[in-house]
Amino acid sequence: MRLVVVHPDKEVLAQAAAARLLTRVLDVQSVRSPVHVVLTGGSVGIATLAAVAASPLVPAVDWSGVHLWWGDERFLPDGDPDRNETQAREALLDGLVAEHGLPAANVHPMPGPTSVATPEEGAAAYAELLREHAGDRPDDHPDEQSEGTVAVPAFDVLLLGMGPDGHVASLFPGHEVLAAQGTTTGVHASPKPPPERVSLTFDAIRSAREVWIIAAGAEKAEQVAAALADGPVSEVPAAGAVGQARTLWLLDAAASTTTPK
Repeated sequence: MRLVVVHPDKEVLAQAAAARLLTRVLDVQSVRSPVHVVLTGGSVGIATLAAVAASPLVPAVDWSGVHLWWGDERFLPDGDPDRNETQAREALLDGLVAEHGLPAANVHPMPGPTSVATPEEGAAAYAELLREHAGDRPDDHPDEQSEGTVAVPAFDVLLLGMGPDGHVASLFPGHEVLAAQGTTTGVHASPKPPPERVSLTFDAIRSAREVWIIAAGAEKAEQVAAALADGPVSEVPAAGAVGQARTLWLLDAAASTTTPK
C-alpha cells in the first residue's frame, strides 16, 4: 500500500513525521519486541530527529527495546560533522542514551575509515551486523523467514530522504550501485560529495515492513512526481524504495506541487 501525506511546510513536516514515528514505535511495542528503525540524514531527516527529542511522547517508549540503524553513511571518520551518525547523535541519540534508557549497544552506525580501510570493508562489516540481528524477526511473521529473504532484522520503519535527483540512501540515478546485490554496498564516485559512502541496497530497503520517504522543497517536486508515477528506478531511484506492508511519502507542499492527483 502506498500513501502520500502532504504538510504545509518543512517545519510542520518534521514535527508530524516525528509524532508519527514515535506513535508507530509505541504501536509496535504493544505487540512485539524488539523494534528496528532505520534512520536517515539530510536537513529534514535530522530536523525530524530533533523533533522526536522534544516530543512529550519520548518517555512513553521503552527505548531498551529499540534498535537504530542507518540507510547510508558518508565514508568519513567517527565524529566528523558531516556523518549522518554524528548529526543524529547530537539531535537525538545522545539524549536517549543518557536520559531515556537507550542502550548504547542498540545504536548501530555504519563503519567509516576510523575502523575499516575501504567502503567495501565497511559494507561487509555492516552486512555481518545486520545478519547477527536477522534472528530478531518474530514468529508472528513466518513468511518473512522464507527462503531468499535477505539477512537483515525485520525493519519496522525505514526512513529515507530523497535528493533533488531522486536518489535515496546512497543509491544514485545511473550509478552502478543501483544493481548491487546483498544487503549493503560500498559506493565510489558518488555524484554528491563525499565520493565514498556505504549504503543499504534495494534488497535491504525492500525488506522493511514500512518505508517512509520524507521530502521537502520545490526542487524535489519533479522527482517526487516521477517516483509516484513509477518512473524507471535507473532514473528515479526513489521509485524503487517500497515497503512490504506500506510505502509512506511524507511531503511538504512545495515538494508535492507536481504530484499527480
